[in-house]
Amino acid sequence: MTHSLKDRLTAARRRHFVGRQQERDLFHSALAAAELPFNVLYLFGPGGVGKSSLLREYGYIARQLDVEIIQIDGRVTEPNPEAFLKTLQSSLNVPDGMIFSALAARTHRTAILIDTAELLTPLDSWWQEEFLPQLPDNVLVVIAGHNPPAPRWRADPGWQQIMRVHRLRNLTPEESRAYLMRRQVRASEHGAVLDFTYGHPLALSLVADLYAQFPETNFKPENAPDIIKTVLDHFLQELPTAAHRAALESCTLVRLMTEPLLGQMAQTDEETTRALFDWLRHLSFIDADRYGLYPHDLAREALAADLRWRNPERYARLHERARTFYMKQVPLLSARDQRRLLADYIYLHRDNPMVRPYFEWQSSGAIFTDTLRPQDEPLLAEMVAKHEGSESAQLVAYWLAQQPQGFNVMRQAGGQPVGFLCMVALEKTSAADRAHDPAVAATWSYLQQTRPPQADERATLFRYWLAAADYQSVSPVQSRIFLNIVQHYLTTPGLTYTFLPCADPDFWRDTFFYADLQRIPAADFGMGGRTYGVYGHDWQARPAMAWLTLLGEREWNPHAEISLPTAVVSPSVLGEEAFAAAVRQLLRDFTDDNRLRDNPLWHTQLRQHLDDADAHSPESLRQLIRQIVDPLQQSPRQIKLYRALHHTYFQPTATQEEAAELLDLPFSTYRRHLREGVDYLIKHLRQLARTSE
Repeated sequence: MTHSLKDRLTAARRRHFVGRQQERDLFHSALAAAELPFNVLYLFGPGGVGKSSLLREYGYIARQLDVEIIQIDGRVTEPNPEAFLKTLQSSLNVPDGMIFSALAARTHRTAILIDTAELLTPLDSWWQEEFLPQLPDNVLVVIAGHNPPAPRWRADPGWQQIMRVHRLRNLTPEESRAYLMRRQVRASEHGAVLDFTYGHPLALSLVADLYAQFPETNFKPENAPDIIKTVLDHFLQELPTAAHRAALESCTLVRLMTEPLLGQMAQTDEETTRALFDWLRHLSFIDADRYGLYPHDLAREALAADLRWRNPERYARLHERARTFYMKQVPLLSARDQRRLLADYIYLHRDNPMVRPYFEWQSSGAIFTDTLRPQDEPLLAEMVAKHEGSESAQLVAYWLAQQPQGFNVMRQAGGQPVGFLCMVALEKTSAADRAHDPAVAATWSYLQQTRPPQADERATLFRYWLAAADYQSVSPVQSRIFLNIVQHYLTTPGLTYTFLPCADPDFWRDTFFYADLQRIPAADFGMGGRTYGVYGHDWQARPAMAWLTLLGEREWNPHAEISLPTAVVSPSVLGEEAFAAAVRQLLRDFTDDNRLRDNPLWHTQLRQHLDDADAHSPESLRQLIRQIVDPLQQSPRQIKLYRALHHTYFQPTATQEEAAELLDLPFSTYRRHLREGVDYLIKHLRQLARTSE
């Protein structure tokens, strides 16, 4: 009898499956009961704990009971109701709109198994309120993801009756030994392996892979806190060939690996690339979706860290090859596929300490970009009113009328807008537009003084970029917006300048400087009682490809000193508010040489009072500050101001609360002294600058 490859794969997986008896019994008893005791089984647990393996076992159990199974994976399903229903309809092979009636007409049970549910989070409310209640009571739904169900599930007395929640944990010692025996790991090695893995399924699988390739290995784990990294260190000591090593290392760097990308990164011919790709896909810690292969998160992090530490030159080469591959593909793709590819490109920078805190790598895929719809307009204005006030919100309607094509709307399941990006084409604005919007007036004025757009040239102001809930903070919506901004950088012909205003420019300072965005106080503007700080990039001075090369160099060598771009200012445009902001920034950066070299005060008349000003010596700027504040120590009334400045900025404590405690002051009193000290410094520095104007 001839068996299909699928049958052989299923049999191999079942031979290696151990444990989870409680979970298997729960599922089996539910399907075998005359009436389902519950309709939803919610499994959750950390990555690598075995959720996908258990769902495969559930599929086997269901088939043994003649229960039809439908498998849905969050990695290959868009997080919106239409795409989810389309996947379900395809699995059932029924016409549009017939899913629920087709299920209800069946005399036998059906089990719907949903894996990687954390990527379908936007569907949570829709599942609870619309989809699940429409299912017939002979359908059992299993949802498996990283996180437990939202509190609203358990708070609902109805769902409490028909839902079971179960957390998956590591395998027991007995189950772990059984697994190692099935993987033909010598019994004499089990003790050391169990002491080191604590039954974590992924770690056990990685150890078993090690023994499969090197059966005589003596496992002697060192006393290290990172189990997965140490296992991979052993695994990577020897691989079949150097090409296999390159393939595995390449796979850890990129978000999703395809055959063409592997060929580019490993520099192999088509036949070798195909063989390496097949080898990768059969490793136990490599999974796949419709776009390519990817390692388990824990394995990826360990492998990438090992490569960066062990061979940074190879890390750099692989990084550069992936970057080159992506950029060659961008012009050939649709807008939607461009955003997906750019997400892959930006993912290359995930480990950089100046990027990681500002991008939600895992969650941004749950939000999708859409065009403007008529019903969106009042919702977008409400978002702006909530975070910026009514004056700014009125301008949303203005730009919706003037340049509606410049709006990208970020949506979640159901099509509800959760944020948006408004791009104003400055070269198309009129004098009336500039008179109407201070942001356009400020950026246009700056362009006229520096690089006025010529015929066929374009300059863009990202006038609004915000999430409905989180405004301009780090969030999945903000991450998706940044993908759209980068897409605009790379696909807009004739682009010469872009401007990005921020409500809190200091927060984005590090990551924007990393991305080669310059701080431009001359383009700052005020609205609704708030000043917005503006960053920008000159695309003629550093074109797109040169910009990508710069980012690549900064990524693979993140510990090298980055020469941050200086703020584009002149003494004539640094007004009162900008001057005060520069002084406050100087105090915050007082002990950081690199940041002090970037302070806008270098571009004011204060420069004439600095020693070694041409060399941008941070110490000369510190010395000027000390000359102004040191006399405060001689005044019984003002020494309190000096002490607040000293313990906050000059020799700072860890927190301001600690500074107040050190000074033996109530926190409110300490804050008042600090504010008065900062105002004193601003006043005297401003006076000093004016004497030289």
